[in-house]
Amino acid sequence: MNDQAIFQRLLALVEQYYARRKEGKFLDYLEPQALAETLELERQAPGDWQQLFQWMEKYLTHSVKTGNHGFVNRMWSGANLPSIMGEIITAVTNTSACTYEAAPVSTLMEHYMLNRMLELVGFRQGEGQMTTGSSNGNMIAMLAARNQAASEAKEKGLFNGPSLTAFVSADAHYSLDKAANILGLGTDNLIKVPVDERGRMRPDSLEQLLEEQQAQGRKAFFVCATLGTTVRGAYDPLPPLLELRKEHGFWLHGDGAWGGAALLDDELRQRYLPGVEQLDSFTWDFHKMPGSNLMCNLLLFNHHKGTLRCACSAGEHSYLFREEHEDAELDTGTASLQCGRRVDSLKWFLDWKYYGREGLAQRVRHYLALCEYAESRIESLPQLEMTASRESFNVCFRFLPPSGMDANDFNLKLRHRLFEEGISLVGVAFIGNTLTLRLLITHPDFREEDVDRFLQSVIDMGARLLHE
Repeated sequence: MNDQAIFQRLLALVEQYYARRKEGKFLDYLEPQALAETLELERQAPGDWQQLFQWMEKYLTHSVKTGNHGFVNRMWSGANLPSIMGEIITAVTNTSACTYEAAPVSTLMEHYMLNRMLELVGFRQGEGQMTTGSSNGNMIAMLAARNQAASEAKEKGLFNGPSLTAFVSADAHYSLDKAANILGLGTDNLIKVPVDERGRMRPDSLEQLLEEQQAQGRKAFFVCATLGTTVRGAYDPLPPLLELRKEHGFWLHGDGAWGGAALLDDELRQRYLPGVEQLDSFTWDFHKMPGSNLMCNLLLFNHHKGTLRCACSAGEHSYLFREEHEDAELDTGTASLQCGRRVDSLKWFLDWKYYGREGLAQRVRHYLALCEYAESRIESLPQLEMTASRESFNVCFRFLPPSGMDANDFNLKLRHRLFEEGISLVGVAFIGNTLTLRLLITHPDFREEDVDRFLQSVIDMGARLLHE
């Protein structure tokens, strides 16, 4: 089989999968052992293209169809077609987005898109980087803040430096805990600030904790505002946090991995992100609500150029980077923690050009309207109840079993049964001690009837379980 025939068969296979991704169940579930046997993982196939295609067909057959409307589990779903096209092109060209000479188109597209995002956020003196995701973006922001607060930390470590503390919402993403570990701060020095009844960081509690740490001779160097929490979708209030920064001088970072999409619409920006242009740094996942193919993240700094490069660069790298060259600024690798970098800019660029800001803003507004509709439907259905007031794009609810039954155990069983039967995959999390189902809508063609269908499937499965 020659290369042309291989590509023709591959593209036909991909086209068939993509055309049928919304049909039927989102998954034909198999237990791990049965799936392993079906995949024939131990089989060898030297030079056998037929066997390779069989594995590819099995992969598509038994994978979760994230483009299917039954998939409402994560903050992303099936990717935009322009970005899928970009992924195919970058796979064929197979380069690393770290230098202009190795990836001239990619580096120019990345700089172009980052400049568009700096303008969108309102960072007038900033710089940016595409990273592997907001977990990495959060860590790099904390790294830059650490090096600014402890000027010798990069070269000499934290052994003889000031005692540093960072602050995050009690509902912040766990990537901040990982960052504290990786950066040598220690997770005990990442202080969790209580949240209010809506799941937002309490500025009064933060102020008290800042004063306590200062009284103990410790340096508060970093505060992360979560802009769209993972479970409840809450936005930490930026204006009072900005006021506290004036007094205490910490680095204020915005984790907008999920809720940063509100930037696309002026009204939603004012509602959820007032003051975002004054942050020190901001991260946002374009593979979430905007729908680009995984992964597609941007990290932006609201500082003079060079802050990001200073934080991430280290070691002898003249074999790769020609810093004396006139185009050296285009080499994205010197401002990255990675050496080899995936080319993510093409898919991002294609999505931006095809949909435009307004097209993506319409999508975000549509998701919010569907969440409002889902909330109203849940409140009208006696079998269901909201487990938390809706803050933005997350709908937290559960099935109400008869009194005397453990609602947490029942809803967990209900959720797993929906998954195993291929009906839907919905998120599950705790709010306090209450297990909640978490509906996230990221399908551009989702409609009110799809919301109704999903909620009815939850009610029907709950009724079935009650009669078993």
